[in-house]
Amino acid sequence: MTRILVVDDEPQILRALRINLAARRYEVEVAGDGSSALRAAADWHPDVVLLDLGLPDMDGVDVIHGLRGWSSMPILVLSGRTATTDKIAALDAGADDYVTKPFGIDELLARVRAVTRRASIHAHELASVKVGDHMVDLTSKTISGGLRLTPTEWHLLEILVRNPGKLISQRHLLAEVWGRSHVKETNYLRQYMAQLRKKLEPDPAHPVHLITEPGMGYRFTP
Repeated sequence: MTRILVVDDEPQILRALRINLAARRYEVEVAGDGSSALRAAADWHPDVVLLDLGLPDMDGVDVIHGLRGWSSMPILVLSGRTATTDKIAALDAGADDYVTKPFGIDELLARVRAVTRRASIHAHELASVKVGDHMVDLTSKTISGGLRLTPTEWHLLEILVRNPGKLISQRHLLAEVWGRSHVKETNYLRQYMAQLRKKLEPDPAHPVHLITEPGMGYRFTP
């Protein structure tokens, strides 16, 4: 049974999520502030953390940093903060995804399934990944049909497909592929993502695998 730690300072949200998640056979623990969340995560070792950013004792981004100091457990932010800067700060701190309040329970459950699925996939199981009509072999760096990618395209694609369902921030991709001196060069990403879609997506104008999250980053959807 998947274990979910819900962190929020609003009792009604904690109660609603506990009921909805438990009804779908998730095991649920709750915390009302950051300190309690960090203790619960260390003691209980949840499979997923649902985290509000506006906590009474510390900012949620600090909780993310605290968790990432020792764990790679998926962190899904649930926040009323809609500013792009807040979303990017959470993603850069190590959050796996970001859902803005108010949210639908069906969307939340889909995001939970996505991050738990990613966490359950080990690197060796990602040696071969299907993207559209192509099989991508990450070990030999080959693609079915003799399709060829540039080294930069390979680097970008590999980061995305090794994190299925995870929202990867623009800043992280730019730093990993081009170096930290290029973290503001978002035009690089747009250009290379367009090239990857032309090569891999059945309909590049309406991508279903290499998805843009406007203002935040990109995700690979299997």
